[in-house]
Amino acid sequence: MTRSRVVIVGAGFAGYQAARGLIRHRAMREETEIVLINPTDYFLYLPLLPQVAAGLLEPRRVSVSLLATLPGVRLVLGEVDGVDLERRSVTYTGPEGDRGTMGYDRLLLTVGSVNKLLPVPGVAEHAHGFRGLPEALYLRDHITRQIELAAGTDDPEECAARCAFVVVGAGYTGTEVAAHGKLYTDVLARRHPVLRHRDLPRWLLLDIADRVLPELDPRLSRTADRVLRQRGVDVRTGHSVKEATRDGVLLDTGESVPTRTLVWCVGVRPDPLVSAVGLPEERGRLVVGPDLMVPDHPDVYAAGDAAAVPDLTRPGAYTPMTAQHASRQGKTAARNIAASYGFGEAAAYRHHDLGFAVDLGGVKAAANPLGMPLSGPAAGAVTRGYHLLALPGAGNRIRVTADWLLDAVLPRQSVQLGLVRSWAVPLDTAAPELPRRPAQVAPHPAGPHPPKGDPPS
Repeated sequence: MTRSRVVIVGAGFAGYQAARGLIRHRAMREETEIVLINPTDYFLYLPLLPQVAAGLLEPRRVSVSLLATLPGVRLVLGEVDGVDLERRSVTYTGPEGDRGTMGYDRLLLTVGSVNKLLPVPGVAEHAHGFRGLPEALYLRDHITRQIELAAGTDDPEECAARCAFVVVGAGYTGTEVAAHGKLYTDVLARRHPVLRHRDLPRWLLLDIADRVLPELDPRLSRTADRVLRQRGVDVRTGHSVKEATRDGVLLDTGESVPTRTLVWCVGVRPDPLVSAVGLPEERGRLVVGPDLMVPDHPDVYAAGDAAAVPDLTRPGAYTPMTAQHASRQGKTAARNIAASYGFGEAAAYRHHDLGFAVDLGGVKAAANPLGMPLSGPAAGAVTRGYHLLALPGAGNRIRVTADWLLDAVLPRQSVQLGLVRSWAVPLDTAAPELPRRPAQVAPHPAGPHPPKGDPPS
């Protein structure tokens, strides 16, 4: 007798928690095959990615093995690029270019999100996003290289440009990238006597909103803004980039900022696969009911950033695209899929925010657990405690804790490994979790020279 098959597409917060929830049902494991299709063999704990870019954590610390933590789940490496609702199958491309087709009895789409693009000239060519591990590794190398090149030049204008780092988007990700990045470059600059006596490096954080962290509680915004400014970050709200070039950015104020680094953190958009499914959408997200089921398709579910989930705590609204919602929606999806097989009862997704935590580096953070505003070391302790609880895998938690302790007593390591080149992490990519291969890269308009930011080969 052929077992029924549940296919989960994407191992982000929603997909990982869904798979975890399904394997906890012993009867489900025995009577159904649970298949997880994902481009990588790990779940990436995104909230700690800024610490990877700042050299505080090693990349494997935030990469949780799917095979080790999801026993009983069949992992298929690949990028799903098509869904056939009539034949109840998905098509995918494997890591070596091989094509495959997988049939399903239940389908859960949790493909997550990619970098949000805006029609700003030059941004797609000269900016880099911050959604995947390759982008974090590239940024760590790039920042380190810019400081080293700045210290080695006799041209003060080039030195200033290489020591200027521009982050666009003062949301959760952009704020943490700027906060951790400033601490990291300060450490690097102290090792170069030529940079010690200059007002360098310089970090500029821009957002069109009127405050940092505009989507969070104003008290968190004020705390984060104060910490950033005290650290020396130039925070400019109500402003953004008008144009980006190889050598700098033009602000909407008319000011030109020479820089070699533009980090694009303006937000996210649902994975392009959602539109390819051909079902009703809400701003690029697949429309689902409170039970996370796609209307008129009882065998198809969606959760996380890919789904427009009705927010039952705010009638008429949809849940925001956050890791907190994605994780809990994944658990609800697992419960409802199991219920569709007769195991347990289905439930509607309903969740009240328990608060947010923003790690600002060092002992600084801004947090409001259960609505209680915290700042300083207390917020830092709560934030790191929350991340350790939320991070799957005991081994990962132990190693993260060890890295934090080592950073407190040892100098931070800062070498560029050159593993990820700039052309491998384009801003306009549907797969930020994978570096682009050389065969996928169009010829550089200037000829065979290395793209911006790369060391000579």
